[in-house]
Amino acid sequence: MARRRHQEEHENHERWLVSYADFITLLFAFFVVMYSISSINEGKYKILSDTLVGVFNQPDRSIKPIPVGEEKPRTAEPDRSMAEESERTQTSLDDSGADPLQQIAQNVRDAFGDLINADQLNVSGNELWVEIEMNSSLLFPSGDAIPNDVAFDLIERIARILAPYGNPVHVEGFTDNLPIATSRFPSNWELSSARAASIVRMLAMGGVSPGRMAAVGYGEFQPVADNATAEGRARNRRVVLVVSRNLDVRRSVSGVGSANAKPDAALQKAGTQPAPPAPAQAPGTGAVNSLSPAP
Repeated sequence: MARRRHQEEHENHERWLVSYADFITLLFAFFVVMYSISSINEGKYKILSDTLVGVFNQPDRSIKPIPVGEEKPRTAEPDRSMAEESERTQTSLDDSGADPLQQIAQNVRDAFGDLINADQLNVSGNELWVEIEMNSSLLFPSGDAIPNDVAFDLIERIARILAPYGNPVHVEGFTDNLPIATSRFPSNWELSSARAASIVRMLAMGGVSPGRMAAVGYGEFQPVADNATAEGRARNRRVVLVVSRNLDVRRSVSGVGSANAKPDAALQKAGTQPAPPAPAQAPGTGAVNSLSPAP
């Protein structure tokens, strides 16, 4: 019986293409997943861009202290036209003799009627101070102190209202009772303080004198609603701008918070007592609280 000749198999020299194709497919899938879970924050991009421009064009900024919170990209010099307009407005206010607190409260109500109707912003007060209370969801992402894009426009509009006046401004940050423990915010104290400081910096960039302002965080310890419900926790996450008649009122409010402070006849003084002038320093180049007297 004749033996069959063994047919020699053809060697495949292109087997590597199979593994290579699998690798490329997996790599493509990986980048698709990474892109889908990423979020592009326009505010962070602007902050990064402004920081790089400042480092290369203004070398002295690289040795400045790292500020609390973040800032909206701005030029180091305030707009001359805005400053002149503020001076003209202040002169007309002095001549009119009207109560600055009442004018501020009415201007805010006129400018933010839509937010007031939506319960996102509230204006209240008495003869000694005016409170502008804003929900944190308007200003910050959850668990963060970097202002969102809406916050820049909102605080800039408030700054234009406050800039012509000399009243002290005290910014309070509050959170709910849900714990936070990150490398940046070990507790709600740090989160509320950083949010208040971010608002102070944005007001300063909007034309409000830094010497008039102070920032403080109360954490979770001064709720205005029940933290047992989601609605209550949402109300407790807030930022309050307290515009005081004078420095004594500002210090009194700082000690206990605007929610617990009571108008005291001993604090009532005629007219407006502005804070001392701040040192010659451009807004946004140093730590926030170093520019304000201790409350």
